[in-house]
Amino acid sequence: MTAELIRVFGRIGLLSFGGPAAQIALMHKELVEDRDWLTEPQFLRALSFCMLLPGPEAMQLATYAGWRRQGIIGGLIGGGLFVLPGALVILCLALAYGAYGNLPMVQALFLGVKATVVIIVIQALIKISKRALQRQAHLVIAFCGFAALFAFGLPFPLVIAVAALAGALLQDGENSTTQPGKPDLSGSARIIAVGGAIWVSPLILIGLWDQAFLMDVGVFFSKLAVVTFGGAYAVLAYMTQEVVVSYTWLSTAQMMDALGLAETTPGPLILVTQFVGMIAGLANGGVTMALLAGFLTLWVTFVPCFIWIFAGAPLIDWLDGQPLLRGALAGITAAVVGVIGNLSLWFALHVFFGELNTISWGPVQMILPVLASAQPVAIMLALLAGLLLLWRRWPLPLVLAVMAGLSLIVQIAG
Repeated sequence: MTAELIRVFGRIGLLSFGGPAAQIALMHKELVEDRDWLTEPQFLRALSFCMLLPGPEAMQLATYAGWRRQGIIGGLIGGGLFVLPGALVILCLALAYGAYGNLPMVQALFLGVKATVVIIVIQALIKISKRALQRQAHLVIAFCGFAALFAFGLPFPLVIAVAALAGALLQDGENSTTQPGKPDLSGSARIIAVGGAIWVSPLILIGLWDQAFLMDVGVFFSKLAVVTFGGAYAVLAYMTQEVVVSYTWLSTAQMMDALGLAETTPGPLILVTQFVGMIAGLANGGVTMALLAGFLTLWVTFVPCFIWIFAGAPLIDWLDGQPLLRGALAGITAAVVGVIGNLSLWFALHVFFGELNTISWGPVQMILPVLASAQPVAIMLALLAGLLLLWRRWPLPLVLAVMAGLSLIVQIAG
């Protein structure tokens, strides 16, 4: 059975391009249609549960499917192989970027990638909006989430917490399709205790080593791991603010390059954290520190995902029968629409304009562009990427390659 798990989840990990929607569709085909590893109701209940959790839902769904087949060992195989191929690619890309990323030709290539990323985020916004904004109350939550971040600069975790509370209070009382029994929480409590100790063990070792940079990396990405509701897009603006402004590990341009490269790899988009950690490590100690920071980032980002699944999977039927939790999930999902809307605007402003100003009116603080600094090449590249992705439905890797090539041609011709 173990060999079959490795074969199936290895295939899923290698083919998991295209973001959560494509990854979930791939797993549905492999696990429900082609094999009887999960029934349709089991798959849907597990997916709803994973969406309630912080972290990448597709990776957690793979972990759950492996757990259903072979317990904790199967879950480690399912989730681990979903992440491993992309992590290896990111490792190579980060080291290459650190060595060659400042060359003019490389920067020209990245302009096309950044222009495409603007459209990718808009595409994610459209898809999530269709799923999340089913009620007028959810539309209000989405707008408030956007305003809280863009106009008032409120902390992302606070926005998510308030959205969850609002969603729970506004839940419509729809009955669940399951009949939950009383759950046994003792096993889950043991898993959380043991898993939590395993999760923080590298930070304890780093504290004994007295390595301040690695401790900052570990603590920050540990905090990020527990607020990543709604996927990587939802926390990118928060992560960017912290790594660019608070820690000054990366520049804004490097952060945008990181997202563009992460879009080209298999596995969850949250692997962008590994890239960020490695680039920060290169600037704070060279290749060895980059490798340590990359491993630490992966550890604190994904170990919690296994803990959530191993502790919570036996409770899925019970959780599905709790209307307040379902309402909280709906509120979070609605707020994520506003959060991604803010991210879309943030990326567009930084790609399309060379200068930005911060305007303040009392508690309101907004970033607005200097119109004279508009970048026409970037705008035209983004429009073309939009036509290819949203209208012609070209595959994302092909669009990224075409836009990078066109950007390089413009740079050479200019």
